[in-house]
Amino acid sequence: MPVPFEEITHLFTEFELTAFRLETRRGYASDREGERFQAFMRGTNPEPQPDNPWNVNVREKAARGALFSRVRLIDDPPTDGQRFLMASAAGNMDAGEDIRVLSRSEAARLELPDYDFWLFDSRILVRFHIDEADVTTGVELIEDPADVLAACRARDRAWNAASPSAEVWAQVRSSV
Repeated sequence: MPVPFEEITHLFTEFELTAFRLETRRGYASDREGERFQAFMRGTNPEPQPDNPWNVNVREKAARGALFSRVRLIDDPPTDGQRFLMASAAGNMDAGEDIRVLSRSEAARLELPDYDFWLFDSRILVRFHIDEADVTTGVELIEDPADVLAACRARDRAWNAASPSAEVWAQVRSSV
């Protein structure tokens, strides 16, 4: 049963070793509604936000040896939302997050899930529920070993096939 995202935010500070995200959407309503996205659409690259609470937490966790990582699926050509995420990834990576991208066609070949999730310490799965307007309507906390194992396997397939975000972003920028 989905719960509000706010009910699982404690996991981002409480996990011990790894927090992995699979992002499957072509864009997110929360990004499109923000000023940084609007400025990006007008041609201004997003400035890193080192004091953003997300980046502060990533730095603190990294200093203790924990790892934030994610794989973002991208289309060919990338959507505006995907281009924005690649353009804004530098600040997250500066904080210590490892972000990679994978083509949607390769994700399909690898039979990756078609939904977003976070995987904490390879034992807690948080599956996103996102509507057709790209709004997160809730998340589902899953600790069933079979579901968690499937997410771990998806993470490993995605990670091994993905490319560093900065490299892909440099290719995308040069082709525009």
